[in-house]
Amino acid sequence: MHSDKKITNVPRHIAIIMDGNNRWAKKRFLPGIAGHKAGANAVRAVIRACVQHQVEALTLFAFSSENWQRPITEVNALMELFLFSLRREIKQLHKHNIRLRIIGDKTAFSADIQQGIADAEALTANNRGLQLNIAANYGGRWDIVNAAKTLAQQVASGLLQPEQIDETCFNQVVSLSDLPAPDLCIRTAGEQRISNFLLWQFAYTEFYYSSLLWPDFREDALTEAIIDYSGRQRRFGKTSEQVEGQTDGQIEGLSDA
Repeated sequence: MHSDKKITNVPRHIAIIMDGNNRWAKKRFLPGIAGHKAGANAVRAVIRACVQHQVEALTLFAFSSENWQRPITEVNALMELFLFSLRREIKQLHKHNIRLRIIGDKTAFSADIQQGIADAEALTANNRGLQLNIAANYGGRWDIVNAAKTLAQQVASGLLQPEQIDETCFNQVVSLSDLPAPDLCIRTAGEQRISNFLLWQFAYTEFYYSSLLWPDFREDALTEAIIDYSGRQRRFGKTSEQVEGQTDGQIEGLSDA
């Protein structure tokens, strides 16, 4: 059971590195894909909890650009599960006013998956409830390089001058630029790495590490993470005395150095 402590400050945007599916399966002498299927149930539970807590955005790290290096049988099974989940879950997401977006290099996926992504994004494009983002074939370095290429093209075409490039300009061309930056990143399975996830966007993000394997991470676990976040003071470079009485939005963007 989670603590009865009152939640006074819910993060607007939560990012999660979902780790531990394979370990969950191995502990049960099951094939790895069984862990990923169990992990899909945890995704549903966390989405429900985010809606309950009125979180605005949830970004899940589902498949990194490095995950292609895994055994081909596992990769193929993951791709089948991805397409199956897209087709099965999208109507429920739409019913609950949830917008789905996939971030990452989608060109590496099969034609069926790319079409499934396009259909799901189109169906939910106008939904204004929870903004659900799935990072698939995503890497933080890829995101930054892709943004740099976009700005370089604008300079080359005369739409932008090099001296006009600043953090605000750069932020407009990275993934999820229309959303608030993640306030909280959760990583499961006891690991404490960023793993090339949202490198630009995590500049001022709070981190929370859970020992639970991802398939065991459910509503109560998310609530505990939010309670922990709620008790933190985000100073963004200011002193505690300066911050008291201010909201995160009033001081967001200042260095925490």
